[in-house]
Amino acid sequence: MSTVTAVPIPPVKRSYVVWLVLGIVAALVAATALAFQGDDFLARNARQKGVETTASGLQYQVLTPGTGAKPTDTDVVLVNYEGKLLNGTTFDKSQQPTPFPVTGVVPGFSEGLKLMSKGAKYRFWIKPSLGYGDKATGPIPANSVLVFDVDLIDFLPEAVLRQMQMQQQMGGAPGAPPPPQGGEAHQ
Repeated sequence: MSTVTAVPIPPVKRSYVVWLVLGIVAALVAATALAFQGDDFLARNARQKGVETTASGLQYQVLTPGTGAKPTDTDVVLVNYEGKLLNGTTFDKSQQPTPFPVTGVVPGFSEGLKLMSKGAKYRFWIKPSLGYGDKATGPIPANSVLVFDVDLIDFLPEAVLRQMQMQQQMGGAPGAPPPPQGGEAHQ
């Protein structure tokens, strides 16, 4: 026959339970407030003068208008940019004009580029679903609204850029005859 020894557990003071419950409620309220901080910002920002919102929810402001055509998904852009978080922390900044394919960036940045003309400077506010979403990426926390200032210097169709790169690799300028082949020397 087994005997169970009962160990009496002293009752917890009611004030401890109240403080514990209040602490849990305060933590939940704080977490909810942080989760909706970006949404609140975007709702307020959308009412600012000069801020436009696309159907997808990208917000942008034209700081300097450009002229001419706008890049498409098949183009490579040359831009200067600075990316910040809502608290003002810079997470990325070009040191010189930077080329990249229009579709080689987060969806909100790509959408914004296609709104710009050469010479334009825009500010984008990219909501999390058009940025990195619920994934933390490097210095960017999950569910972050991204703020970019972008100068569109120029853009080229990707096919033209590839042709230029091939010609450079072959050692010739556009329209120049190909270099001599083999060991032949021409004078």
